[in-house]
Amino acid sequence: MFMLKLRQLLNAQRWQTVIVLLLAGLVAGSLLATARSAGSIGEWPAYGGDNRSGKYSRLDQINQQNVQRLQVAWKWESPDGAVLKQHPDLRPGEFQVTPLMIGGVLYTSTAMSQVAAIEAATGRTKWVFDPETWRVKSPTIKGFMHRGVAYWSAGSEARIFIATGDSRLIALDAETGKKLTQFGENGEVNLRKIGLYREITGPADLYGHTSPPLVCRDVVIVGSYIKDRTNTRQMPPGDVRGFDARTGKLLWTFHTVPQKGEFGNETWLNDSWKYTGSTNVWAPMSADDELGYVYLPVSTPTNNFFGGERPGDGLFGDSLVCLEAKTGKRVWHFQMIHHGIWDYDNPAAPNLIDIKVNGRPVKAVAQVTKQGFCYVFDRVTGKPIWPIVERPVPQSQIDGERTSPTQPFPTKPPAFDRQGVTVDDLIDFTPELRAEALEILKKYEYGPLYTPPGKTPVIFMPGVLGGANWNGAAFDPETGMLYVPSTTLPLALGLGPSAGGESDFSAEIAGGGLISGPRGLPLFKPPYGRIPAIDLNRGEIRWMTPVGDGPRNNAAIKHLNLGPLGSMGRIATLLTKTLLFAGEGPQGPSSAPVFRAFDKATGKVVWEYTLEAHVLGAPMTYLAGGKQYIVVSSGYQKWPHQLVAFSLP
Repeated sequence: MFMLKLRQLLNAQRWQTVIVLLLAGLVAGSLLATARSAGSIGEWPAYGGDNRSGKYSRLDQINQQNVQRLQVAWKWESPDGAVLKQHPDLRPGEFQVTPLMIGGVLYTSTAMSQVAAIEAATGRTKWVFDPETWRVKSPTIKGFMHRGVAYWSAGSEARIFIATGDSRLIALDAETGKKLTQFGENGEVNLRKIGLYREITGPADLYGHTSPPLVCRDVVIVGSYIKDRTNTRQMPPGDVRGFDARTGKLLWTFHTVPQKGEFGNETWLNDSWKYTGSTNVWAPMSADDELGYVYLPVSTPTNNFFGGERPGDGLFGDSLVCLEAKTGKRVWHFQMIHHGIWDYDNPAAPNLIDIKVNGRPVKAVAQVTKQGFCYVFDRVTGKPIWPIVERPVPQSQIDGERTSPTQPFPTKPPAFDRQGVTVDDLIDFTPELRAEALEILKKYEYGPLYTPPGKTPVIFMPGVLGGANWNGAAFDPETGMLYVPSTTLPLALGLGPSAGGESDFSAEIAGGGLISGPRGLPLFKPPYGRIPAIDLNRGEIRWMTPVGDGPRNNAAIKHLNLGPLGSMGRIATLLTKTLLFAGEGPQGPSSAPVFRAFDKATGKVVWEYTLEAHVLGAPMTYLAGGKQYIVVSSGYQKWPHQLVAFSLP
């Protein structure tokens, strides 16, 4: 057709038009290529930077030479504040968001599942959409919290998707913030009803959505947040679903607890697949857009700490599962924990990485975990990059509990956090503190990783709140280095009689959760928070740096010349061409909310800034108006909730 038009133009001696058309085509192609290149560098179109969840940007306008000159460019306050003024009985919740940036506009959710569009260069609000999730009062057991939204475009149309705390998938026009009525029913899909094999009953905080959806090949994929503690024997199912990005039509459902006739059903003994719930994907997900695969970090089945009512290994609990994004068909899976009873669910979006192992290029996927492991697989086939071996583990002494005799241990890379408990792990800042710590330890049972809970409280290390968490890891595609924020938060847990009478035992946290050491100090040695840099070309930890300085001002140790202690607040990271940024979550009433930059080659702190509130969401970066910005969210269970943007003068 093009050649026909060309001949017609030439025959008409309209050579000027031909030249104009050809030049226009070349310019348009060049602009399109430039736009794509700029978008890949200067935008942040998905929760983790892109669907690969690398939390990485090649931007280097802000670098080691000038990072000390960073200053606050603007602050944006969450519209949740207006709701709180009108409804003082509500609590602020947790601002865990990482915004997106496309075309000079930031898109963010709030703790109350509101969605806002913000001018990236100025922080000025363009529009706000309020789904009125706040009317539920407490959409999760932890109150109001949310992590972000997803973006999709086709031609001239662009949409923002949010899976709200009260379980609605909503499609918004990215330009106006208005609901797109052609999607689902009046712009919404009811995630409590559509596509689940079992109806959800019970209170509002039993089932919801806190992480952003994931969009791959015109399919919007959603997991779910399910209350950690068991209300009833039959908790909500953790099904993962895919919806058509244009219409909201349900395309597929993947049963994380395989139903009759499905692969893995035989791993649920005594028909426990009929009633066992959870096994959900509460964390963000990742996708390979080229392969058309989505990667699901699946969590622990009900009950998190007692599996007597669900004998067997229980696929796909505590597994990494790869699905076809278009069909929901399983491609491969790997179960990190058989018959999980430690709440060591996969807590973060896996990193899709391209590495060289023994000189051979590999398309890989790395999953960091609460128990301090980084599992690495070929993301096409699911084959482990380095051997993962089954090793014997301690067995439960609780009647009715049948734990797995072995668990899978990666041979590479080494664990990035402390695992299990020995006497040598106790603090020894002074002989007196050491003696007090020994007395405290006598109250508990302890042992290696995967020591099961018993009637006497057992210490889990690094703990169900420790290790890696939803902020995930950041990957450098140029060096093959993975930076894993990790926190050591040991927890004591014992099993007590079931109040519901449906089993002999139920999980009951002993000692108030986190363990107190002597004189208000931690029971165990520092560092309590760290970032290890893992060379994933070799499967080796290159270096580790403590983040934060823990309880240094405690009267029992403030006179001592101690090295860095590390913070017990969760750590969130962002990686750029030369720098590693990290924010700290709360670790106590007196901890300072500090945002830092590190030399990513050495772990040395090169800049820090004290915020008004603690950081819970992973930072992000982008280019707007020729200037690079670093944006971090802050706000934890009190006001303000803010996005804070930094740039150079």
